[in-house]
Amino acid sequence: MKSFYVNEEGYYGDFGGAYIPEILYSNVESLRNNYQKILDDPEFQQEYHALLTDYVGRPTPLYLAGRLSQRYGCRIYLKREDLNHTGAHKINNTVGQILLARRMGKTRIIAETGAGQHGVATATVCALMNMECVVYMGRTDVERQKLNVQKMEMLGAQVVSVDSGNRTLKDATNEAIRDWCCHPADTHYIIGSTVGPHPYPDLVVRLQSIISKEIKKQLMGKEGRDYPDYLIACVGGGSNAGGAMYEYIDNPQVKIILAEAGGKGIHSGQSAATIHLGSVGIIHGAKTLLMQTPDGQIEEPYSISAGLDYPGIGPMHANMAKQGRSEVLAIDDDEALQAAMELTRLEGIIPALESAHALAVFKRKKFAPDQVVVLCLSGRGDKDMETYVNQKISNEKDQ
Repeated sequence: MKSFYVNEEGYYGDFGGAYIPEILYSNVESLRNNYQKILDDPEFQQEYHALLTDYVGRPTPLYLAGRLSQRYGCRIYLKREDLNHTGAHKINNTVGQILLARRMGKTRIIAETGAGQHGVATATVCALMNMECVVYMGRTDVERQKLNVQKMEMLGAQVVSVDSGNRTLKDATNEAIRDWCCHPADTHYIIGSTVGPHPYPDLVVRLQSIISKEIKKQLMGKEGRDYPDYLIACVGGGSNAGGAMYEYIDNPQVKIILAEAGGKGIHSGQSAATIHLGSVGIIHGAKTLLMQTPDGQIEEPYSISAGLDYPGIGPMHANMAKQGRSEVLAIDDDEALQAAMELTRLEGIIPALESAHALAVFKRKKFAPDQVVVLCLSGRGDKDMETYVNQKISNEKDQ
């Protein structure tokens, strides 16, 4: 069976690679030549895992959601990434990358963010390691994620509001890459998802693979086997999904279901369902699936969820979807909001809007009573309270 992991050239099947401006070549090449050696170094591993344990709060629980399981007639486990320090899975990656940056002699950190969770996680580790931090964020996201902007600034980061395009994640990424081109010598770009030029997709997913490593151990203790029948996660760029599935990618016993952002419907013109709507192209340094016009202009995505509002997808996910390894559902805004409310009322857990897209899969798919389903609950809903409250008020007015 062919593998779905990255090959030596930095490709996942037809997708991946490094399509970068000349000025960044030495930076990306240096990262490519060193990241595996650094990640495998016992001293790095010791420091990384000590921080994951004592600072991030890992391992995160694998929680059997009793009332949710009863409603949907199967055994539903939630991998509680929402309980990490900073409230999402993003900190797993930023802790690892800042240790990597320090070993490579970098003194300045830049990042992009949509929902703000990656920005907060980056600002957090920069405060911890006493490094300069600049976070690029589209103005649309700055306005809908005010709490996370305030957190980043309190942590000492400079938040740069981006006004180009539709002022969301794609545009923030564009500006971060421009910054990197201007400061290649001293700056490391902590990309927040499994996107960008090789080796970033592989680097990020390796750091996030702690999620599936823990799932294996925890399931063995709870179910007497180390794999689920189904693994469910939301996917925008793809880091929480990649981390949750990493240990199972080449295991055909584990079926993978991903939820991307359907927005107001995949045929509405207001969607971020990249795998459904995308075609092959190059975005932010990688060949992948992206939403684009027939003449190759990137189309503006839309989602109620800032973290899924991206016109591309990580090359690993593009390949898995194309090869039929993963099943991808486009979940619209209303489905996600209903799923968020359902989890809140049934289990007392307010999820991030991104995670709510994954939760909405249960309304679409039927599972058998003896099947074990693990869902990666990638983040908590604090940052989305304004959206949830406004939506509730809007629904009450409509009634």
